Amino acid sequence: MTNKNPTTADWDYPYDPLGAFCHDNHVSLEPTGTGALDNLKFAVKDVMDIAGSTTGFGQPVWLNSHEPASESTVVINQLLNAGARLVGRTIADELSYSLTGENVHYGTPLNPVDPARVPGGSSSGSVSAVAGELVDFSLGTDCAGSVRLPASYCGVYGIRPTHSNVEARGVIPFAPSFDTVGWFARDPKIFEKVGRVILRKCEATEPNRLMVVSDAFALVEPAIRKALQSSIEHLRQRFAISTEIEVSLDGLKPWMECFRTIQGAEIWKSLGSWITAENPVLGPGIDKRIATAREITESQVTTARAAHKQFVDRLQKIMTPGDVLCLPTSPRVAPLKGTDTNTIEDIYRYQAMCLLSIAGLGGLPQISLPMAKLDNLPLGISLIGLPNTDIQLLKMATSLENNRQE
Repeated sequence: MTNKNPTTADWDYPYDPLGAFCHDNHVSLEPTGTGALDNLKFAVKDVMDIAGSTTGFGQPVWLNSHEPASESTVVINQLLNAGARLVGRTIADELSYSLTGENVHYGTPLNPVDPARVPGGSSSGSVSAVAGELVDFSLGTDCAGSVRLPASYCGVYGIRPTHSNVEARGVIPFAPSFDTVGWFARDPKIFEKVGRVILRKCEATEPNRLMVVSDAFALVEPAIRKALQSSIEHLRQRFAISTEIEVSLDGLKPWMECFRTIQGAEIWKSLGSWITAENPVLGPGIDKRIATAREITESQVTTARAAHKQFVDRLQKIMTPGDVLCLPTSPRVAPLKGTDTNTIEDIYRYQAMCLLSIAGLGGLPQISLPMAKLDNLPLGISLIGLPNTDIQLLKMATSLENNRQE
């Protein structure tokens, strides 16, 4: 089967010096209405359906074995109706199953901060396009950190919203218990505007207590903690109360293992039949993760789901209305391109998922703020709120930036 996509002479490929955009299934769309996003340009990760075009999922066999979508992803229509213009699809990590941003089939979108380093994934093209000022904002998806981690690596704002608080109809299912549609922006005002257009619910309770997650900071190297310290102090000034807390009394490794078990089982349920039928050649790291996901047993899933409930209960116990958790977005700065896959798996991915699994397991909103640097490379610091406090977190991002400019 050949890829079927709209072809019109006046649909030019977007300006793409960063290798961020898809070319095989390019599509652009004009606004369908006017509103809060007038005159803004955006891009979408290549996991979201656009009517008449085939979604590629970062995998050429997937692209060529699927038909064009009959309708567009709901969130894309919401943005177009609010006045934004879609300029293109962005490259995703293969099958979205990576956090690095490297795609063996389509290349690695540049990290505009340091082209020798990865942009982070799996929403790699989306973060590159925003950080490189090619668009005003972009959509990504975040299951295990695919918006939050790239936001940290590239020094932009990124959000994983409350689970199900953004309509995901039209997005390729990955691990439905954790899948979310998130977004990136350089400007916190635009970051907030996008949320006001697409978020379904808004809890009105104002944040009043900052809870610094000591076990999360204990996971990162001393240099990272030191680099984030001034950001923590700046954040403390914005809250009436500040304290420290341990999210897990037994360390965060069990949270990460629980997350990976449920995620892997759901990924195989979502993609296994296609992988078995098509037998695609998968890139380094992706192939091993898929093989591991295939072998997860029902017994392992049952045990993990029981642990998941305990972790959710723990979060509900330690957080009350107005509470916000503070933690590093990433355990390190962006790794260099071509870093050995074993190093990526054993160090970067393991440590990152210990941090990123908290919001994922809790179904909680998390924003990454570009407030720190180490050796001139960006480091994100994250805020996690209670369910449906997404707008409150976005407002805080805007407020923090306004105060820094005063």
